[in-house]
Amino acid sequence: MRICNKNLRLQDVTIMYFTALAALMVILVASYQAPAPPRLPMPFRVPLDPHGDLQLAWNISYADQEVYMELRVADLQHGVVLGMSDRGELTNADLVVLWDSGANSYFGDAWSDNEGHVSLDSQQDYELLEAKHKSDGFHLLFKRPFSTCDPRDYLIEEGTVHIIYGFLDKPLASLDQLNLSRIHTGVQRVLMLRPDTPSPALPPDVQTLDVVAPNVVIPNQETTYWCFIQALPENMPKNHIVMYESVITPGNEAIVHHMEVFECSPDVRDVPEYSGSCDDKMKPGKLNFCRHVLAAWAMGAEAFYYPPDAGMPMGGPGSSRFLRLEVHYHNPLLISGRRDSSGIRLHHSPSLRRYDAGIMELGLVYTPIMAIPPKQHTFYLSGYCTSKCTQTALPPGGIHVFASQLHTHLAGRGVRTVLVRGGKELEVIQEDQHFSTHYQTIRVLKKMANILPGDVLITKCTYNTEDRSTPTVGGFGIMEEMCVNYIHYYPRTKLELCKSHVEPEYLQKYFSFINRFHGNDRCVCGEVGVTEQYSQLQWDAFAGEVLDSLYNTAPFSMHCNQSSARLFPGEWDMQPVPLVTSILEKPSYPC
Repeated sequence: MRICNKNLRLQDVTIMYFTALAALMVILVASYQAPAPPRLPMPFRVPLDPHGDLQLAWNISYADQEVYMELRVADLQHGVVLGMSDRGELTNADLVVLWDSGANSYFGDAWSDNEGHVSLDSQQDYELLEAKHKSDGFHLLFKRPFSTCDPRDYLIEEGTVHIIYGFLDKPLASLDQLNLSRIHTGVQRVLMLRPDTPSPALPPDVQTLDVVAPNVVIPNQETTYWCFIQALPENMPKNHIVMYESVITPGNEAIVHHMEVFECSPDVRDVPEYSGSCDDKMKPGKLNFCRHVLAAWAMGAEAFYYPPDAGMPMGGPGSSRFLRLEVHYHNPLLISGRRDSSGIRLHHSPSLRRYDAGIMELGLVYTPIMAIPPKQHTFYLSGYCTSKCTQTALPPGGIHVFASQLHTHLAGRGVRTVLVRGGKELEVIQEDQHFSTHYQTIRVLKKMANILPGDVLITKCTYNTEDRSTPTVGGFGIMEEMCVNYIHYYPRTKLELCKSHVEPEYLQKYFSFINRFHGNDRCVCGEVGVTEQYSQLQWDAFAGEVLDSLYNTAPFSMHCNQSSARLFPGEWDMQPVPLVTSILEKPSYPC
């Protein structure tokens, strides 16, 4: 395909506009005949389609507030579409399109309406830098600002970006002929904005341990979670994990979706060997005691480095010898017979760093006491880590948070953890308003956050239950919900869980009130479980609004738990909702 211009044609244009466009075509042709621009490093990359025929690489300029993108198409036919939308929808998407009319080829900034129909954007914000055929396919290099102030454009910000793509298999006389619902498309998720800090050097005595799947035959089904138990060497002394990275079997880059390594509970002495589906009802029950996250990777993630002063403990007294690898295979093409030995490579050192790193759970307790009404476009739940808990459990100098892993289930749409000090929001620890449960990776903070004794941490999750006719309660099931932020920090403390839930006594008052409001004099409050009480309610807008008010005002129970799962000494029930008198303004982006 030969690139000739940025096609800026619009409907009902004048002859003068065509004349200007022709002049622009000449300028663009001349620019492509000029020497290629200096080669930019592209440190981030991800395969977009299951075959791996379409790959996106990118770099970030925080100084210029721009993203440089390079799209490689292995076998270009008549064009390609790349775009961004709120949750990967083909409708109301911000697009860049490369297409041909049968005679000439064009590149332009476009958008799709609520039916997937594509139109050229009147404001062209994608700047084409280079287009050429290379030995491995067709390469397209372009850039775009984070913010364009065009209402039809996507704001590139911290958190998950849903990338949509499509292939054009026939020429288009005009871009107006394109409807995304009629071409082959797909979606991929990435963290586009990454910290630009250099990676710390590894110690000279660093060793590696590969926790990998044992030559697994990937099932020919769309989704598989594969579990594998691996034992550490006998009597392994305490080491610090200082870095980890993915190890992907060549050819499987587009199928291995994400992976996690969990340490089993030290209270479980022996965990049996296992390699099989994580969902197999016949799997050993002891696998359920392997929940302490050591490493997490998702497609597109880079190697994860610990700060120079800290490392994650592995081995030694008080730890488990057993690790559980969990690999998510995404195989929408139902490929059969593909073998895989992917996993995570742990880089560890016997030379211990100054601090042990730790992981702390923030958010909501896993309980059906917290629920989301059905048919909700937007519903919020908040979990609290109170000043009383941090005052009790943190050292005088506090802790330093350097990364976090957000978590909800299918109804989750956003997660935000904010640090509150003296009643004022001080900084956002982590936020993702385009969150997807299908893309969960450990995210390095752009700047470490210092949490001091007496600080408050509020984790607020956003949910959508428009497609559900019954309430969604908290719990472990995928159709139940969670609201969690696993923060990675140092120095490690005994505080492992700092979460909350509304007081059950006040929830029972809510059930009684709503039932009486709807004319149901006989309340089953206390006679059946909370899940059943939620399901028996008559759900309408009023019931949802009152529940939202209850969650935001009623006293709550605080779980300020030690690593032994015991509460820290103190009274933790009937805690008041933290008072926040000043909130942070949303970041503004220059146009």
